[in-house]
Amino acid sequence: MSGFIYEMKIGDVSIPNNLALGPMAGVTDLPFRLLCKEMGVGLLVSEMVSAKAVIYRNRNTEELLETRPEESPISLQLFGSDPEAMSQAVSMLNDRPFEFYDINMGCPVPKVVNNGEGSALMKDPLLAGRIIEAMAKVSTKPITVKIRAGFHDGERTAAELAHVAEESGAAMVAVHARTRDQFYSGKADWSVIREVKESVKIPVIGNGDITCGADAERMIEETGCDGIMVARAARGNPWIFREIIEYSRTGEDISKPPIPEMAEMMLRHAKSICETKGETVGIHEMRKHAAWYTGGYKHASHFRGKVNHCESYEELEGLVRELLKTYVARDLEP
Repeated sequence: MSGFIYEMKIGDVSIPNNLALGPMAGVTDLPFRLLCKEMGVGLLVSEMVSAKAVIYRNRNTEELLETRPEESPISLQLFGSDPEAMSQAVSMLNDRPFEFYDINMGCPVPKVVNNGEGSALMKDPLLAGRIIEAMAKVSTKPITVKIRAGFHDGERTAAELAHVAEESGAAMVAVHARTRDQFYSGKADWSVIREVKESVKIPVIGNGDITCGADAERMIEETGCDGIMVARAARGNPWIFREIIEYSRTGEDISKPPIPEMAEMMLRHAKSICETKGETVGIHEMRKHAAWYTGGYKHASHFRGKVNHCESYEELEGLVRELLKTYVARDLEP
């Protein structure tokens, strides 16, 4: 690939391109990851998994650990605040088909932060370093870290923590350019990504406010980062990876997929999630995805209202066919 999308290496592992899918709880499960892989993403990252849940062999955690050969390369994201527990979890997972272990040091959710996990580790670089070092000692795969700009607004501790991560054995750091206090609001401060890039020699992946190919190109130009991570902009839009790759190649934007292509992808997603999790759970989870898929399409609000009460795949399929008929009848475009 030409332009700003190219092959990269993290540790001793080659990545097809420098585009990554950001981990999102309740979103980046197996069915969604497979669709993003089809659209060209280079690196997949799982939903975050509790190290303690791995150790105690929590039944629900096994579903989060499921992966397929076609996902490779894929990273398993772990969270926790106890170096011993984190290293024990890695030891138990070393025979699993993941290419990386990623440490979550960015999750802003109170129940995670209040346990000293996720972005709470931004406040304790020494503990963060001990966790990375403990995992690196027992891991057969490269260790990566996902961090934020800092914990509190006005605090920019990412560069310091990235340096600690590198010294402790991390092979890559991904930076979400918002503080924990911001959660997902406000504008991402990409200058923090540049500070991190200038402070370490390991690859740096930038994350925050990437919604199109032009955004991705501008982030690389402004920060010097090695790769791009897309998270929330991929919800209901796995095509974003195809769009960024095409923009890198031609400099041209790809228009939003026509309604039939969107509908087909949504139904494939629904069928896959029902097969993986069972129809009842799958359809309930699919409701949010269906709302994301149809966001930005004209006259889809009626569909979204109905899909929130959908109870089966057959019912969802009927609603999608009804939506398609509306578009055909009105000769509408996205």
